Amino acid sequence: MPDSSPVQPPVEPMLAKLADEVPVGDYLYEPKWDGFRAIVFRGKDDVYLQSRDSRPLDRYFPELHDVLLDRLPRNCVVDGEIVIATSGGLDFDALQLRLHPAASRVAKLAKETPASFVAFDVLSAAGRNLMGEPQEARRAALEKLLGAVTPPVYLTPVTRDRAIALDWLTRFEGAGLDGVIAKPESGVYQPAKRAMIKVKHARTADCVVAGFRYHKSGKDAVGSLLLGLYDDDGVLQHVGVTSSFTMAVRRQLVKELAPLRKKAMDDHPWREWAGAAAESSRMPGAQSRWSAGKDLSWEPLRIERVCEVKYDHMQGNRFRHAAIFLRWRPDKPPDACRYDQLEVTTPYELERIFSSGSSGS
Repeated sequence: MPDSSPVQPPVEPMLAKLADEVPVGDYLYEPKWDGFRAIVFRGKDDVYLQSRDSRPLDRYFPELHDVLLDRLPRNCVVDGEIVIATSGGLDFDALQLRLHPAASRVAKLAKETPASFVAFDVLSAAGRNLMGEPQEARRAALEKLLGAVTPPVYLTPVTRDRAIALDWLTRFEGAGLDGVIAKPESGVYQPAKRAMIKVKHARTADCVVAGFRYHKSGKDAVGSLLLGLYDDDGVLQHVGVTSSFTMAVRRQLVKELAPLRKKAMDDHPWREWAGAAAESSRMPGAQSRWSAGKDLSWEPLRIERVCEVKYDHMQGNRFRHAAIFLRWRPDKPPDACRYDQLEVTTPYELERIFSSGSSGS
């Protein structure tokens, strides 16, 4: 990026706060893309991709370099999301695989599962800083900048009609999108501030509590509960964790769960992933290299406890994000916690989302 540009990296992206309902008022509503946030700095002769945490992303998505150099006008800064679109919708797991230290591996994946970039805001264009302009004006500038852009670079759809946004919230989930973003029309671009509103899908599920991990502070507090659901073959699959507890509750959980630790490994369905094996093996549905450097050791519990959690959506056979603990379910037997309780989302084609343009039709 040339020194003469009014917006230079790093720029912390503007963020969103979570709400339960799509707000009413003077908002621009957009689909919420499930990918890697990226701010693209297009200079005179080069491109720089910056991640949400201000790190370079270029080496992980080499296929986007020439594309963005070709598709974006010179001297602009565009905010958006890197996604991998497949026939089955967005594939976040494929994005995670890109964070690999070997350039040869990244290059291979770039050919097999090429990424796309979805633009949804502009910080600078034609050498002019637009961050102080209202969202409505920035959207107009973005449409002018990218109105004729071609794949794999896209301009996200937008609407001012709340009814359409509510429809998107339900309909677009089948393509792997995970909610709706509401942006105040008069709002300026505020780096690192939660100046937008996000509304995500929220559902509940009854899950087996099959183990836990200690809190990073020590073994006097629970960090997270390991959740499981039974598949059609009667195998207990690890579907994610819940970790939304106060420190007081975390300490109480250590005492409360202590009786369930006795002889827990004797007949535990995950016993082959216990102890030292947990460092080199992967529990069904567990995290992989995405958690490099984190202590993934865990403590098994007898399969007796059930809890109800709130989750937004599934990524494959597991929760995409950490679930939120709601309550214990002493009335529910563990073997009743099955995948078939989960709501099935109707597939939706990504191309239909991209083709909806800026009118939200």
